[in-house]
Amino acid sequence: MQDLLVIGGGINGVGIARDAAGRGLSVTLVEKGDLAAATSSASTKLFHGGLRYLEYYEFRLVREALKEREVLLVNMPHIARPLRFVLPHHPGLRPAWLVRLGLFLYDHLGGRKILPPTRTLDLSHDPAGAPLRGDFRRGFEYSDVQVDDSRLVVLNARDAARRGAAIRTRTRFVRATAAGEGWEAEIEDVTSGRRERLAARIIVNAAGPWVEAVLREGLGTAPPARLRLVRGSHIVTRRLFAHDKAYIFQEPDGRIVFAIPFEEDFTLIGTTEADHEGDPGTARCTEAECTYLVEAVNRYLEKPISRADIVWDFAGVRPLFDDNASSATAATRDYVLNLTTAPAPVLSVFGGKITTYRRLAENALEKLSRFFPALPGPWTADTPLPGGDFPWDGLPALVADLAGRYPFLAEEELRRLARRHGTESFALLGDAKSRADLGQDFGAGLFAREVDWFRTEEWARTVDDILWRRSKLGLRLDEAARTALADHLARAE
Repeated sequence: MQDLLVIGGGINGVGIARDAAGRGLSVTLVEKGDLAAATSSASTKLFHGGLRYLEYYEFRLVREALKEREVLLVNMPHIARPLRFVLPHHPGLRPAWLVRLGLFLYDHLGGRKILPPTRTLDLSHDPAGAPLRGDFRRGFEYSDVQVDDSRLVVLNARDAARRGAAIRTRTRFVRATAAGEGWEAEIEDVTSGRRERLAARIIVNAAGPWVEAVLREGLGTAPPARLRLVRGSHIVTRRLFAHDKAYIFQEPDGRIVFAIPFEEDFTLIGTTEADHEGDPGTARCTEAECTYLVEAVNRYLEKPISRADIVWDFAGVRPLFDDNASSATAATRDYVLNLTTAPAPVLSVFGGKITTYRRLAENALEKLSRFFPALPGPWTADTPLPGGDFPWDGLPALVADLAGRYPFLAEEELRRLARRHGTESFALLGDAKSRADLGQDFGAGLFAREVDWFRTEEWARTVDDILWRRSKLGLRLDEAARTALADHLARAE
């Protein structure tokens, strides 16, 4: 019998699985698709406190998130990096004094130690003002952290597996019935259709947008709380500005839209917020949402963009705790952990945001500690993710070390590799002495050796698993490369 059966391979599920396995619990995690296949790969890709949440007086959530930014940055410096945000201001927006007060709180609420503080900008002279319309003369600059969200999920799963957890992707939770002191669950291999039974003391329902469906259809119980499904859509364009800072644009409807440097040669723009109806798995960026985001940035940019500039769009559904807020924008981003014990223990996760996933996991284990009296205490705050065992500002040095050992690879190829794998890049590249030693070259620095690493170490099975979740090379590789990659994967089966 397993101690925990975790349902859901998003960030909350893998975070809880990692924390539990590291404390010595036996854990099996099941995910019906790929890791991070839904909400957890469709975020704005930030560790941030949520500046606008201060307007809704969510001080506890903002404080927790602000404290976490630096904890997470230190533990995963390959996939996370500090990012400065520029907030242009003009008289038609929130008063400058109110913005500055909010940024003062943002600087001090979370005990910032690494990230630099807010400063005021003269946009008529600062390089950050160059891409903006001339009437934006004043702005503010503050810090947050950018993260590769889907790799965050994969690396948490890898560390959970290293600590003994069984990570079973493409495995669907069907149902469970109480048996003795726990549950007897039925799970199904999605590829083969084969079903099996698994006994567990406790079920952790971290199914994200499907948490209510798991309770109703899989456990036959009424959800103790309600979800509010909110769709967030993003667009990606070619790089819109030369510097490496991001923008936060305040819109006339009170919302904010980010424009963020992305994957070196692109700009990520988002997000929208709209109540979502129907299957969360069908979420798409709508025509109206694309238009909204284009118009949102065009209110600020000197050189406007059009729909033709969009090279990629994506959408995800946030499973927010329903606090009866008047709009999707105002709905809380805080999380609720609900523990029921009859007929057997179930812990259900409602809501949450990517920045607080580690603290959510700690709180989940605290709730479950009543069932495990000898459970050790928290440990993840001081433990790097796989590949993250180097200084938070040490990526350039890591890339230089890789270049010294593998001079046949271009600097940009090594930099992307380091940002995906950190110090594990050495294990991946191994004893290669030439590009030919890395196997088939699919382009953009993706070789067969890394593809095989994704398969054997990271549960990747399909082209999209590799090009959009294990990497973002879908932005760079053409259809011929995709076909070649599909052929390689088929041969490897």
